[in-house]
Amino acid sequence: MFIFRTVVGKLWLTIMALVAFVLLILGFFLVQFIQEYFYQATDQTDRLSKMAIEFADGASQHVHDKEYFEFANQLLGYQDASFIVVTKNMKELTLSENPNNKLASFHATDFFSEDELKQVFEGKKMLSKVPKHVNGRVATGSQYVAVAVPLKTLDGGAFILYQSLSTSEDTQQVVIRLFVYVAMIGFLMTTFFALFLFYRITQPLHRLRKAAAQISRGNYTTEVPIVSNDEIGELAKTFNRMGGQLEETIRALSHQKEQMSSVLRSMTDAVISLDADGNVMLTNPQGQKIIKDWGKIDWNRNASTAILEPDSQLSHPLALPDPLQRLFDYVITEAKETFTKLHVQNEVWSVVMTPLYGQNQVVGAVAVLRDVTEEHRMDKLRKDFVANVSHELRTPLSMVQGYSEALIDDIAGTPDERKELAQVIHDESLRMGRLVKDLLDLARMEAGHMSMTFRELDVNTLFQRIQRKFSGLAKEREIRLICELPEGNHLVIEGDEDRLEQVLTNLLDNAFRHTHPHMSVTLLAELSMYNQEEAVLIEVEDEGQGIPAEDVPYVFERFYKADKARTRGASGGTGLGLAIVKNIIDAHDGKVQVQSILGKGTTFSIFLPKHRPARED
Repeated sequence: MFIFRTVVGKLWLTIMALVAFVLLILGFFLVQFIQEYFYQATDQTDRLSKMAIEFADGASQHVHDKEYFEFANQLLGYQDASFIVVTKNMKELTLSENPNNKLASFHATDFFSEDELKQVFEGKKMLSKVPKHVNGRVATGSQYVAVAVPLKTLDGGAFILYQSLSTSEDTQQVVIRLFVYVAMIGFLMTTFFALFLFYRITQPLHRLRKAAAQISRGNYTTEVPIVSNDEIGELAKTFNRMGGQLEETIRALSHQKEQMSSVLRSMTDAVISLDADGNVMLTNPQGQKIIKDWGKIDWNRNASTAILEPDSQLSHPLALPDPLQRLFDYVITEAKETFTKLHVQNEVWSVVMTPLYGQNQVVGAVAVLRDVTEEHRMDKLRKDFVANVSHELRTPLSMVQGYSEALIDDIAGTPDERKELAQVIHDESLRMGRLVKDLLDLARMEAGHMSMTFRELDVNTLFQRIQRKFSGLAKEREIRLICELPEGNHLVIEGDEDRLEQVLTNLLDNAFRHTHPHMSVTLLAELSMYNQEEAVLIEVEDEGQGIPAEDVPYVFERFYKADKARTRGASGGTGLGLAIVKNIIDAHDGKVQVQSILGKGTTFSIFLPKHRPARED
């Protein structure tokens, strides 16, 4: 039952057990008393026999003395006893009655039969005990004991002395009633005490329980009223202090958690926390995005070439991707930090995974992922730049060295041969000069130290000058040079005329170099829109060999070669022209892009805003 699971029920049962124990002890002593009482009753019978003999002797001497019998009857009445005198002819003598004697009046035959009385008459002593019902009458006592002794007179007779005794039945009833009374009183006291405990002890406990429930729901300001100064009152004070300290601790933890969450959200690196089974416990938005994106990749294929479909679904949301799972298994097994780089599609990620310890054992790991694609690309560009510069300088230097040695060794026999060797040395020195000049220009552009003069510029005039500049080369290589401008409309922009001429020169130089004879190169300009503002679109289109699709994104990088060849002709470029083009257009707040079809030609498109936005110096 529910009541027995409560504190009140348990206390009530405890007190009931204590009362029952006390009753058992009391019953034990009562039994001892009853037994002793019955032992006393046996002694009383012996005393009654002796007293009967003594009174019989007195009655024999004063058989006709009425005063004696009155005195004897009065004396015996004080002991709840009385006597009967019977003659040999069975006649009872009425001598005297005591009004204070509460014993019922009996006859000799109520105790002894006539045969027994005759034996008494003959000198034998008789003892008899009768129950409370005697000859159909209800006795006032519970039990009577009677002693008959012969009278020592000439006529003879019998003296019968009887006295009331308590029976074991009556004693048991008294004990039972006593037990019932004591039990009832004990139960009443126990119930009263339980109610007292309920209001004095359990009510504060109930208030503590309700307050604890409120705190468990997040209401840390809950306080327990203090109604006493005893232990329960001290418990309430301690509980209130605990609630206040808990509120402060929770507030501090929440503040730290918010700070940690803000730090994680603001981090550009991805942070992923894992438990001992590899399940994701905590991650910032960057880490969650990586898990979702990488979870859509088929890692059975090459991850660097796997295509991520936008509408693909995750097979296991927030499941650890395969490469991270392998790193996690290593960290958990070896219990040490690991560092690696992962190439995923066109990106490079730096991954640092560290084990998390709890109670001197590994309970998980934390991984920090950083996108180092740009660093990786810049490192590759640096290495390629050194290799390309070394290659570009080595070729003309080798030729200059070789031809100069030929001149020194007087290998050329005629003035024309010496002149030809000197011309080669001159051309290669000019080539090195152009390379150094382009490198310096590109370095200044990337550092932001390039000096540019912006003023109003007529694109028509610029096109006419470029057309005159490349007409001779076009005729020499049998390539048609076409200039297209809108009729009757002069296109005016704000720009650096010399730098834009350098842009068109580089683009046309590339176009002529990759276009076969009898093909055409088109230079056109028209009005357009760029970033929702008026702009001029300039396009350089050729019918050359085109650029492979996988090389198109990298054509504006320094020394990048679509044909991957390291050799150039004497008229070859430096490999920096398109990089210079992009930097100049970026300085004009414009945009340059390329479209190419392999085997059909390439088109470079330049968007130049008509009005440059004002900049702070």
